[in-house]
Amino acid sequence: MEQSIAMFSNSYDKLIDKLQSWGDLIILNVPNLVIAILVSFVAAFSYKYFKKAFVKTTSKYANNQAMINLFTNLFKIGFIVLVGFLILTIFSLNGTINKILATAGVLGLAIGLALQDPMNNMFSGVFMSVRELYSIGDLVETNGYFGTIIDIDLRATKLRIPTGQIVTIPNKDVIQNPLKNYSVSGERRIDLPCGVSYGDDLDHVESVVVDAIESLPNICQEKPVEIVYTDFGDSSINFKVRYWLTEPSQLDYLVEKSRGIKAIKEAFDANDVMIPFPIRTLDFGIKGGENLKSMLKEKTLSMASNGINRETNNN
Repeated sequence: MEQSIAMFSNSYDKLIDKLQSWGDLIILNVPNLVIAILVSFVAAFSYKYFKKAFVKTTSKYANNQAMINLFTNLFKIGFIVLVGFLILTIFSLNGTINKILATAGVLGLAIGLALQDPMNNMFSGVFMSVRELYSIGDLVETNGYFGTIIDIDLRATKLRIPTGQIVTIPNKDVIQNPLKNYSVSGERRIDLPCGVSYGDDLDHVESVVVDAIESLPNICQEKPVEIVYTDFGDSSINFKVRYWLTEPSQLDYLVEKSRGIKAIKEAFDANDVMIPFPIRTLDFGIKGGENLKSMLKEKTLSMASNGINRETNNN
């Protein structure tokens, strides 16, 4: 019984000593505690001003709101961590700071390896936002898809293709592959293939085509209409008509290309320029591009006349 009382008394004395040491530690750290509280209040009060200045600066380099929100959240985390390390330093807990940093490094490495693809997409999104490679509403072609950008976030870029479907492309694929932007220059060229008969005067054809295209209302008047002959086809001399639009949208492109085809066809009809059918013609000495019926008639008459002359000579 006496032994138990002695053990209890010893434990009680140790508890009192421990509490006294804690009390002394608290009393000794009261100045540090006051300083830490003041630092916390100053940090909380000044954070909104730092945040406002940071958002204003970030907005100059990134137009994407999602990107601005990401940077703002990262700034908030960094600010809290900095204030936390400052408070730990006030309490002389440098060893704790080193342990926290070591643990954070290991966790960061593990998270980076586990989330490699999402992190690549995120950093690609950050890079695209800063460099402004394209923006919502641009008409682009990338990764085998052609369409209008309808959304850009930190993970992917979304396109609406001409048939109406939505295509989501990871940002890292957009960065790592070629991208053709039809909207950035504010203009777009139409290359319209055509062909005329071998019997037509090419200078006359050029004049007719240029007048027909220049009559279109929505083409770029500052750049001339160009005609480039490409090859000698089986039944036609082929060429391309090249003219520019000031509106690079896909709808405008298709409409103006259709108008160009109609204008050229009407001009050819009005000026007796022939667009030959893809047929093969047996050449009996007839000039290419001439009316076959009239040439055959002349050929028949010539052969008949020669026959009559031979009979006269024989007689």
